[in-house]
Amino acid sequence: MVPTAKVFFEEVRTACAPAVAGLGLTGPDESDEIMPCSDYKGAVVEYRLRLNESEGTVGCSAMTETDTIMLTLDIEPLAMAVGVVEKRGGVSYSARNLRQLRKSLQGLVDYVQRVHPFFTDAATAQNVMRQAGAREWRKGGAS
Repeated sequence: MVPTAKVFFEEVRTACAPAVAGLGLTGPDESDEIMPCSDYKGAVVEYRLRLNESEGTVGCSAMTETDTIMLTLDIEPLAMAVGVVEKRGGVSYSARNLRQLRKSLQGLVDYVQRVHPFFTDAATAQNVMRQAGAREWRKGGAS
């Protein structure tokens, strides 16, 4: 049985604790409006861990933004693009039970710890995200 949002949030807090302390992240900012999500923020990047209860999967993405744009990308392609992971499939996304959720979260948090050193400042973060193929949106009012 897929873990509940409450269990998801507890497990994310546990899995992310070392990264929060070691990388200077703040959070979590937790929400379950559309799907359970836990956000952790660094100086120039935000990481979102989310639980897809209908599919029994968990995921993680990185996001950076300025006044005019927002860039976002899933963590595994980002890790591959910066060269800290050689190929796809090195992390599990399954969350059909508590054991799978824990394993998947550990792998995703490991990727966060590997990619975070590449986000030293806003300009570098934008370049890294664009080179990795991030989705880019212009914010309202931008031309």
